Amino acid sequence: MSLAQLAAFANRLQKMYKHNHKWARRQNISCFRVYDCDIPQFPFSVDVYEDCVYVAEYKTSYPMTDSDHREWLRQCILTVSEILEVPKERVFLKKRQQQKGAEQYTKTSNRAVKWMAREGGLRFVVNLSDYLDTGLFLDHRQTRQMVKDEAADKRVLNLFAYTGAFTVYAAAGGAKSTTTIDLSKTYIEWAKDNMNLNGFTTDNHQFLQTDVLQYLAKPPAGAMFDLVILDPPTFSNSKRMFEVLDVQRDHVTLLNQALAITARGGVVYFSTNYRRFKMQTNDLHASVIKDITAQTIPPDFRDKRIHQCFRLVK
Repeated sequence: MSLAQLAAFANRLQKMYKHNHKWARRQNISCFRVYDCDIPQFPFSVDVYEDCVYVAEYKTSYPMTDSDHREWLRQCILTVSEILEVPKERVFLKKRQQQKGAEQYTKTSNRAVKWMAREGGLRFVVNLSDYLDTGLFLDHRQTRQMVKDEAADKRVLNLFAYTGAFTVYAAAGGAKSTTTIDLSKTYIEWAKDNMNLNGFTTDNHQFLQTDVLQYLAKPPAGAMFDLVILDPPTFSNSKRMFEVLDVQRDHVTLLNQALAITARGGVVYFSTNYRRFKMQTNDLHASVIKDITAQTIPPDFRDKRIHQCFRLVK
């Protein structure tokens, strides 16, 4: 790494931080993306979480010895710390490689550095140290707002719910009831914490720790919803799951099962971060299927392929 390359990284970081920080402040957002692998020699995403910074390092094609890589990484983190004016101890680094199934949710540390993040007037617990992901997917900020905007008086079902951010938004939008389902006890408890943090503690908010595939295959008698969020992993072969999940292969079945417990005129939001995903619309039991990907990518994300998102009407 030359000094000129490091200077280019610093300049880009400074430019994007200045621009996005002003935008985020106007939008009452305290968690946002600053840098998005803009320069090939510096394959990072850099996200601000309140007064902390989360840096994800992606695999680079530039050969380095282990010692050279450590020094390069040290210089990069120092640059991030200086430009964003955040002490090095509040810059958290994770190595992001291609994950399978639940690997992205596997615990990598026990430091338990938790922070409270604010978004859209709501509050969320984020963990910056212990997992590959922090507990709040910033690229779905717009999608969460869409859910909030149409949640009033709706029965809402959040599948593969992770830490329940969509549930919090639905409750804030005046949902009649919410059902939050995830296989992980850790994330169900986290979702409860997020709901409690925002004052949503009544009995009409239900949390189920169970396999979504089993739930959809045999839903409870009388289960019916007006608004469903379905954001499955790309692939999962967790031993605790009823069967292997492949989003490309299985999305028609998943969506039709979700639509089967959606009231007529109800809505299913479906999202995937599988970059080669192709929606198979012919066999879906929906009256309207709309690709809303462009409307759901926030302006601080320059990678417009970060996810795909669809809105289906029963």
